[in-house]
Amino acid sequence: MATVKKINHVAIAVADIEAALVFWRDALGLEVDHIEDVPSQKSKVVFMPVGESEVELVNPTSTDTGVAKFIEERGGGMHHLCFEVDDIDGMLAQLKFKGVRLINETPLELPGRKMAFVHPKSTNGVLVELYQII
Repeated sequence: MATVKKINHVAIAVADIEAALVFWRDALGLEVDHIEDVPSQKSKVVFMPVGESEVELVNPTSTDTGVAKFIEERGGGMHHLCFEVDDIDGMLAQLKFKGVRLINETPLELPGRKMAFVHPKSTNGVLVELYQII
């Protein structure tokens, strides 16, 4: 049976990375580990470790994305919660069997990881990402 290992990250949707860093880096003191362009998600992501987890600032690089729409409608804020799992394919199968609505029924593969999203209608309004390090 697939299991959740930990909270991998909390993603914050931001319209302006530099403006967001004034709080997250400069005021709160989180250190930027790296910034990554993620073309498959049409976004730029700032990674800031916090213990065994991370805060990610997600900035859309295109206006036709879910994150861009989220910012347009809500002005930014917490976008999703990501759980690291030991077996993403198994977890997706378990959730599907239990009637959970999935955005991705098969995981997307990125360098070093697989990921999939669970629809907020099945999670009481929280967009949940599942993540497996490969």
